[in-house]
Amino acid sequence: MTLQPSRLPITRILLAEDDPSMRGFLERALAKAGHHVIAFENGQDAFERLQQEPFTLLLTDIVMPKMDGIELARRASELDPELKIMFITGFAAVTLNADLGGAKDAKVLSKPFHLKDLVQEVERLLAS
Repeated sequence: MTLQPSRLPITRILLAEDDPSMRGFLERALAKAGHHVIAFENGQDAFERLQQEPFTLLLTDIVMPKMDGIELARRASELDPELKIMFITGFAAVTLNADLGGAKDAKVLSKPFHLKDLVQEVERLLAS
């Protein structure tokens, strides 16, 4: 019997964010909160890693090169329907009009946000 990726005992977060400084801030804040974070600069690279190993949460920007966050979430949900998904975006219109693919329970956090708020939202989502 194989363990479903979303059922892992350790919180593993796959982060996809194309802005290098934002990616670094998010990675450090989540690691400081006790999470294991693997970060990528685009959706395609993140998806390739997701196919290789299991994660508990996908935290993704919506607008990125190669593969956007919505497509990444859709494909990730096909791999693991129980994977928790959170979008981060600086585009309010995208937030309001996005077809979130298979990620019907996904959380959307609009930039700018305080890192403390991000960590709280991640904790809330993981506890649900």
